[in-house]
Amino acid sequence: MKIEQIYTGCLAQGAYYIESAGEAAVIDPLREVQPYIEKAERRNAKIKYVFETHFHADFVSGHKDLAAKTGAKIVYGPTGMKMGFDAIIAEDNQEFKVGDATIRVLHTPGHTMESVCYLLINEEGTEEAIFTGDTLFIGDVGRPDLAQKVVKDLTQEKLAGHLYDSLRNKLMPLSDDLIVYPAHGAGSACGKNMSKETSDTLGNQKKTNYALQPMTKEEFVKEVLTGLTPPPAYFPQNVMMNIEGYDSIDEVLERGVRPLTPEEFEAAANETGALILDTRDAQSFAKGFIPNSINIGIDGSFAVWVGAMIPDLKQEILIVAEEGREEEVITRLARVGYDYSIGFLKGGFDAWKNSGNEVDSITSITVEELAKIQEGDPSIHILDVRKNSEFLSEHVVDAENAPLDYINDSMLKVDKDKTYYVHCAGGYRSMVFNSILRARGYDNLVDVAGGFKAIKESGKFKVSDYVCPTTLL
Repeated sequence: MKIEQIYTGCLAQGAYYIESAGEAAVIDPLREVQPYIEKAERRNAKIKYVFETHFHADFVSGHKDLAAKTGAKIVYGPTGMKMGFDAIIAEDNQEFKVGDATIRVLHTPGHTMESVCYLLINEEGTEEAIFTGDTLFIGDVGRPDLAQKVVKDLTQEKLAGHLYDSLRNKLMPLSDDLIVYPAHGAGSACGKNMSKETSDTLGNQKKTNYALQPMTKEEFVKEVLTGLTPPPAYFPQNVMMNIEGYDSIDEVLERGVRPLTPEEFEAAANETGALILDTRDAQSFAKGFIPNSINIGIDGSFAVWVGAMIPDLKQEILIVAEEGREEEVITRLARVGYDYSIGFLKGGFDAWKNSGNEVDSITSITVEELAKIQEGDPSIHILDVRKNSEFLSEHVVDAENAPLDYINDSMLKVDKDKTYYVHCAGGYRSMVFNSILRARGYDNLVDVAGGFKAIKESGKFKVSDYVCPTTLL
């Protein structure tokens, strides 16, 4: 039997490939399904099932395309939701054969009402692994406030109560030797304080995971709800795409992988009202970019920040990317439901600049330069765009927090007539913030390269005492 975790760092998401005796199953696949198909073909295996742990909120799953291309059956846990595709609605404890292995459905409502875990029983009849979806993470559990956005009459308190029962009645009685394979790790917004580890034994989680410690249901509900912040706006939209269906990834790529000359690119921007998304690294963007474009670098938590910054999944998008990475950008946009890329700038930003078109730039300074400026004027405005939990943990004394997560509220703190020195943790988010405000007419923002990490390491600034954060949201 083969078990393979396929982990995608930018989404902090784990999909799983299971194979036994020529048959395979995929759990929680990504939108781009060809790698799963090719993996099975290389091993002369047939994908028999696509198992979904729940209706995902943070990404669009590949279940629909994978089933269409392989003939595999889609399996969900107990739900009354009407779906836009054929699926098996499994019952609690129902079993499915994959070759000589068995996968048992454990209904574990709490993160969502249809949430399930899949217990893998190997060829010898031994319970070997549990695929816990968003029910149980390493060091954390799934947040119980997301499904209330989709299902009427559900509250986060009710969901948290269900989660308490699921953990104690369905998971904790299982063997300590079981390997726990969750759907997410650190960096995902589906939990508040996940470990960087992507698997563990259930026994160790019983010892170390705060949510599995002895406590009453009331104590659990309070504990699991503490530290939650509003989820990203695109989450409910992704849930509905996962329930109702979506365009094939092939159609999305065909629509988006269209090379445009600078003239065609400019015409498309003017005619469609498309958003210009520049995916180069922050410092390359700062040196020169197409006016009114926004920067979300591909080499970072790209999909997550696209979802947080662009509210409309149907927004048409024109792409500026490093040459050769255009299809990667379009694919990663589609992972979180942004299916309306309509073309990319052929030859990248250099082609735009070499055509004599207007360019813009953002001033970016080093930490040493910032220290000299502050020495001359101690009253300068330093703007920290990290999450509030990061800011409360440690920050430059007298800096103001304007989290990128809630940019429409944060921009209200910025006076267009004043100069602000903007930083995040390492320089990625500050350029996202600066580029969006620049496109809205804020011309006095200066980026601090290297972010808080460089600021702290320089020793040139007074920093607040460190406080261990209670949440990473």
